[in-house]
Amino acid sequence: MFDPSPLQRQIIESPLDSRLFVSGVAGTGKTTTGVERVRFLLAQGIPADSILLLTPQRTLQEPYLDLLESPERQPGGEVTSATIGGLARRMCDLFWSYAAEQAGFKKPHQPPVFLTLETAQYFMAHLVRPLIEERGYFESVTINRNRLYSQVIDNLNKAAVVGFPHTEIGTRLDSAWFGDPAQRRVYADAQECASLFRQYCLDNNLLDFSLQLEIFTNILWQNEQVRSYLTGTYRHLVYDNVEEDVPRSHDLIREWLPDFDSALLLFDQAAGYRNFLGGDSASGWELSGWCDQVVEWNESFVSSENVINLSNQLVSAITNSELPPPAGETPAMEFILTHFHPEMLDDTMKKIAGLIEAGMPPAEIVVLAPYLSDSLRFSVANRLEAAGIPWRTNRPSRSLRDEPASKTLLTLSALAHPDWQAHPPKFDVAHALMVALDTDLVRAQLLTEIIYHPRDLRLSTFDEIKPETQERITYALGERYSILRNWLEDYRASEPLPLDFFLRKMFGEVISQPGYGFHINLDAVRVAASLVESVRKFRNAMEPIQWEGFDLGREYIAMLADGVIAAQYLESWRSEDKDAVLIAPAYTFLMMNRPASVQFWLDPGSEGWSQRVSQPLTQPFVLSRHWQPGRIWMDSDEVQVEIETLSRLVGGLLARCREKVFLALSDLGESGFEQRGALLRSFQKVLVNQENHE
Repeated sequence: MFDPSPLQRQIIESPLDSRLFVSGVAGTGKTTTGVERVRFLLAQGIPADSILLLTPQRTLQEPYLDLLESPERQPGGEVTSATIGGLARRMCDLFWSYAAEQAGFKKPHQPPVFLTLETAQYFMAHLVRPLIEERGYFESVTINRNRLYSQVIDNLNKAAVVGFPHTEIGTRLDSAWFGDPAQRRVYADAQECASLFRQYCLDNNLLDFSLQLEIFTNILWQNEQVRSYLTGTYRHLVYDNVEEDVPRSHDLIREWLPDFDSALLLFDQAAGYRNFLGGDSASGWELSGWCDQVVEWNESFVSSENVINLSNQLVSAITNSELPPPAGETPAMEFILTHFHPEMLDDTMKKIAGLIEAGMPPAEIVVLAPYLSDSLRFSVANRLEAAGIPWRTNRPSRSLRDEPASKTLLTLSALAHPDWQAHPPKFDVAHALMVALDTDLVRAQLLTEIIYHPRDLRLSTFDEIKPETQERITYALGERYSILRNWLEDYRASEPLPLDFFLRKMFGEVISQPGYGFHINLDAVRVAASLVESVRKFRNAMEPIQWEGFDLGREYIAMLADGVIAAQYLESWRSEDKDAVLIAPAYTFLMMNRPASVQFWLDPGSEGWSQRVSQPLTQPFVLSRHWQPGRIWMDSDEVQVEIETLSRLVGGLLARCREKVFLALSDLGESGFEQRGALLRSFQKVLVNQENHE
């Protein structure tokens, strides 16, 4: 049972006509107070459908959704939980006829097609690929195609969330560049691709995120009828993580605030982790001037005094400020030191096992890295499994094509549709049979070598296999294979279904049945659900626009093969086993907005903790509201950004740490090279400071 502090109770039970701005570092109880404020409003008889819950990202709504979906909720309307993008989409859909005419769509009398990240990248690839292959666009750029497409889309999104015309993207980037003249051509190509994509959207009633937001803020919000609809529908606002939202969202709320009966805005100090996505903590803080009262909280309900002191020392070391004296007898950090990287992972797992044996719940342990590569993810997860420790992982940038469950489903889909001419290699088929039939790789490979004929995509019957080989494979596995093969053969002989319908049918009738790989594997079921949702959205986007010879299934497979990332599915954040060790990139953990008793930071010597990912087609800091037009981006700016980024990251992680952080370091990093990054140097300063005060 939640027992609020006097300060929290004051905010929760504030008058129904108050507009409050609460700021504080992570762990001071802001989100908990926001959840209880919603509970209080509902208890006071406020209609649920008059409450607007706004966050920058859907994953940040989870504590609120736990309340809104709990059995204790009284029947009635539903609280609207939204992001600025979700609100924009709803309004574009509701007032489409007016929006289409004002925005210049070529087919205003036809319905809109809302694009996901995946489908936007698909259409971008459709337009840009010929320019790359036939006209030499981006010839000096060496990144993967999918990253190239996504950065052009990111430029359009930046223009929309900051509030400048998309036609100025290239000019803004070019004016800040100082270096190789070839880069200027890259910016010009990026501008042309962005303009080409925008015109294609207007010609075909396609709305990506950037176009939805521009229509909402520039056209619909300015319309008296639309504004009256919104202000009349929503009378109470709870706006959490204001600092992570985009400037246009802040502009909207600033104009909307006087019309709300009550508003509670929650601001996390020293955060701003989404600035590379257009988040703007400075414009978020300006909203405090439009509220009746500004409240600042400093007392953490999460971190111990030792962890807070470590955070202060470490941030001071990163920013080259004077370090405060160490406090507390119990150290808040501990090093795990080895020579080789695998040894470091082994020792980390032993430490985790020891903590769990001592009584710590697995959910109170997180394993973090700046980036979570496939090999690192596998290495950590494999060691946890071997120790019998439950684990879960979340990596939003991981493509669906990389998930074993989705690779299995897509390989079986290719076998069921020979007209696609996909011809999966034998290893992919063996992997699919291993997962689908719930067997080991050795038997799956042996079975595949005998029954799979890649040239004509034929699958032989189990009866055709020699008896002695049947015994090696086992008759139980042979029976499961025969059922799956017969199902695929029957499907081949019937009228083909849309891919998402096919996946649902195959999942329900075969591979989710007892004995098969998807029967009790909840992680595989989650991935399967995300894949079906992805295909469905792709089909909805593509149905109005299909050129000659278009086959949706074949095109979807090709899209994933191109490396297009899957859109983020909320289900992947909410359906996991919560009583498990979390393995995640550091920023993903921050955006989950949850504390942990113990954190393990892998490879603190890596430069990845401070350096931003190379983005040759965009520049998030130049394409921001605070960059002075015409100013050159210098090396000193890059250094300053690295310092600010690292200090925010470290402060945010430690604000979500209750007891201790373990620094797992090997002399030779994951790639086999010695690492001496900025984070490790800062820890060394802290150690020297502690020695000097002993």
